[in-house]
Amino acid sequence: MKQDRIVLDTNVLISAVLFNGPPRAILERVISGSVPCSLSLAILDELRDVLQRPKFGFSPEQAFQVIEELHAVCDVVNPAIRISVVTADPDDNRILECALESKAKTIISGDEHLLAIVEFRGVRIASPSDYLKTINEPKHPPARGTPKEAHRNI
Repeated sequence: MKQDRIVLDTNVLISAVLFNGPPRAILERVISGSVPCSLSLAILDELRDVLQRPKFGFSPEQAFQVIEELHAVCDVVNPAIRISVVTADPDDNRILECALESKAKTIISGDEHLLAIVEFRGVRIASPSDYLKTINEPKHPPARGTPKEAHRNI
């Protein structure tokens, strides 16, 4: 069953590329096609720049390869609207803009400024572990069996 569309924040993408854990589990679902994901050119540009920082040590070619792979499995949007909701870190607004443009239901982020918002114009903002909890929970309680009377007229 396909899940609702998501947007991954740059910090989640970095964690997914470099480490195991909830961000990687989410990215694997995106790659498999079971969770649709949208990113914007601004998010991909930021990811490329961050991966090339000395701390992470990706060459320009390696960073480009990661961007190409994400481009292949995610819808890339160019948001038409600009918003200014997160004043403490204005770059975080690009994540909200991408979610609105792509009609995503959830933003997945580890950023405290975004997580503090909780919901923006109908878009839920969740940490990777909280998001995984919600998609791993069954939508309906498991059936306990049916009464024998239900089978009589079959």
